[in-house]
Amino acid sequence: MPITIYDVAREAGVSMATVSRVVNGNPNVKPMTRKKVMAAIERLGYRPNAVARGLASKKTTTVGVIIPDISSLFFSELARGIEDIATMYKYNIILCNSDQRLEKELQLINTLLEKQVDGLLFMGAEIKDDHMQALSTAAVPVVLAATRDADHILPSVTIDHFQAAYDATQALISRGHKRVGMITGPMHDPLGGLVRFEGYKQALADAGIEYDQELVKHGNYWYESGLSSMNEFMELSDAPTAVFVASDEMAIGAIHAVQDKGRRVPDDVEIIGYDNIRLAEMVRPKLTSVVQPMYDIGAVAMRLLTKYMNNEQVDDHIVLLPHRIEYRQSTRPLEAAE
Repeated sequence: MPITIYDVAREAGVSMATVSRVVNGNPNVKPMTRKKVMAAIERLGYRPNAVARGLASKKTTTVGVIIPDISSLFFSELARGIEDIATMYKYNIILCNSDQRLEKELQLINTLLEKQVDGLLFMGAEIKDDHMQALSTAAVPVVLAATRDADHILPSVTIDHFQAAYDATQALISRGHKRVGMITGPMHDPLGGLVRFEGYKQALADAGIEYDQELVKHGNYWYESGLSSMNEFMELSDAPTAVFVASDEMAIGAIHAVQDKGRRVPDDVEIIGYDNIRLAEMVRPKLTSVVQPMYDIGAVAMRLLTKYMNNEQVDDHIVLLPHRIEYRQSTRPLEAAE
């Protein structure tokens, strides 16, 4: 039989209320009594029942986190930011992998709510009507991390992807390139695909460069699609001299495609990636990349959620963190281009 609070009280010679106060860190317990109760807990190997405590307090100090792919370097860094802040505020994490499948995402939302979590952090791509129905009707606070809904209804933490894509494209244009290609994400992804593509197009328009559909390839964020897309670019009679790529994995594939053809990055083709994952510094040449502060997005999203869970004041439910471009070896120094 499991050891109960009654067993600890009897062993220590105190009331169950006193044991409860000790377990919950209540300061109104005499030091000698606290020492006696802790000794009894250690002797008996007592572990408080989290479910029972949650029923009594109506809080489980547990947060559900739905993540698309834990094997992704991008999302694992986000998860680390969430975990560190959760630990700081004494929350436990239930981490679920959704594989970016709508049916599984909805199932996980319902499962976590059934487990009486105190809050939900959701990471995904496109926030659809089904997501909004499930998340907006949840009885606990919900925060979106590295994504946001189209109408900005749910609290979210991300960056300005349009501006980030604009800045990356403009950086290539400022180096004298007129044939600037893009390997984008899926167009149904509003942040990773469509918005970054729109930022790219606007940068071209502002520079007086006519948009050429031939210079845009649609990838899926993974290495192989970057490799194949760049191979297609290099078969063009008038190939791009610079390429903005919507993920670092695709950008690394693009670099390898250039190298496989016996050409060089950045001398023959300049490449800028997106996300600034650790692999950006491991590839040769090192990859210039848009820095999406992954750890900070996770940390800020978790802190925002704690504010809602603890009824603290929230000044703005939409948080846009700053981005920047980390220049490395896949682009030439600006003065060299000039």
